[in-house]
Amino acid sequence: MSKLIYIADDERNIRHLIQSFLKKEGYYVTAFETGDALHEAFLAKPCDLVILDIMMPGNSGLVICAKLRASSNVPIIMLTARDTEDDYISGISLGSDDYFTKPFSPVQLTMRVKALFRRVDMDTEAPADSKESITFADVTVNQNKLMAYCNDKDLGLTNTEFSLFTFLLENQDRAVSREELLNKIWGYNNAVETRATDATVKRLRRKLSAMGSRVSIDTVWGYGFRVSKMGVEF
Repeated sequence: MSKLIYIADDERNIRHLIQSFLKKEGYYVTAFETGDALHEAFLAKPCDLVILDIMMPGNSGLVICAKLRASSNVPIIMLTARDTEDDYISGISLGSDDYFTKPFSPVQLTMRVKALFRRVDMDTEAPADSKESITFADVTVNQNKLMAYCNDKDLGLTNTEFSLFTFLLENQDRAVSREELLNKIWGYNNAVETRATDATVKRLRRKLSAMGSRVSIDTVWGYGFRVSKMGVEF
């Protein structure tokens, strides 16, 4: 069954460009001039993926992203004409799955859409009895329910956060490179310009810290990340 994608961008040419490329790949695409119109449509009929511009009339893409995340784990890709650290951090911290700065390649955008769908499909299609719970220090991830808990309290992870955290826990005996995470979690087979891994790790750290967890996600400089238990030496 073809996936349904919603796009919100106040630039008509960009809406049509994205629509054209995604429709050629067989996706159903509905475009909106504002994020508010997209959000209203989503409440009536949820879609499978959202592409949101940040700067739009009415509520910004960041506000709409937060509203969507309050009730859904739908994959979200943010677009912006401003390549600023504040925009990037805001978009990722609110729960978007990836981020594009204008001008961007519609071919690259289409590739990332495909990669996100591959990851979602892999998460949902694996047999339930092939998944297990993983406990590490005071954290447990339940792969059947796609939930993570710290001392029995829900960590409130998005799908992307859950997938990345679970992969790190499954490989707790080693460091995992950024390239491997991009391949396994986002499905990017080639090197791409994205800070999605680092931003998602920052978001995970904040949620673990807020719960007072003893689990740490350590940066292996110039390589990637590994999980550890606070106070335990390697």
